[in-house]
Amino acid sequence: MKVMVIDTALGACVAGVFADDAASGAVRGLGLRRELMTKGHQERLGGLARDAAAEAGGFDGVDRIGVTVGPGSFTGLRVGLAFALGLGAALGRPVVGISTLDGLAASVATMGLVAAVIDARRGQVYGRLFRDGAPLGEAEAWPLETARDRILAGAGAGQGGGVLLVGSGATLLAETFPELAGAGLEPLAAPNPEALARLTMAADPATSPPAPLYLRAPDATPPSRLPGQPRHPAA
Repeated sequence: MKVMVIDTALGACVAGVFADDAASGAVRGLGLRRELMTKGHQERLGGLARDAAAEAGGFDGVDRIGVTVGPGSFTGLRVGLAFALGLGAALGRPVVGISTLDGLAASVATMGLVAAVIDARRGQVYGRLFRDGAPLGEAEAWPLETARDRILAGAGAGQGGGVLLVGSGATLLAETFPELAGAGLEPLAAPNPEALARLTMAADPATSPPAPLYLRAPDATPPSRLPGQPRHPAA
């Protein structure tokens, strides 16, 4: 299978083309462009996808497209979704959605307990726990204290030494809670593109829709008055 992956949901802008290696079961990178950034994905994504596809010999033979759907930046993930859906329509290929938390967990070759955690600001992280690569629950937005308690409960024995924290929330949690100081840390800014390719190949299009995964309401609020209305009602 040959796939293209698009990721703009977190701290990178990624476009890559990969194929599976039937002999080894691994994925081969055919063309990859990746730039670390938290803003400006819309301006860079088209050029990165063009260059990655050109390195891979063009879009011919791409069987499906995988795109990260969140949790992550509201603006960033919508940029990736719009691009992937447009490309899928143009090529006549299915588009599957990949969770950023699943992508982060799949980016580390670690057995045991893995906590994929993304700094969500406002005293929260987006998180999901995995054991031996299998999810232990749904993705959720956790207050920091809840994240600590869930991780310690999963690790057992009341200490965090038996867990690997991966994602932008890893250092935040380890520095905030002494109980997690012994945890392994992989503070990745974004999932590994090869991990996204593996998840794209394994995804069931029927159960992995390319729709945004929002775990809390957007920070933006609607205006409190209509255009032309006074800021304060007359006394």
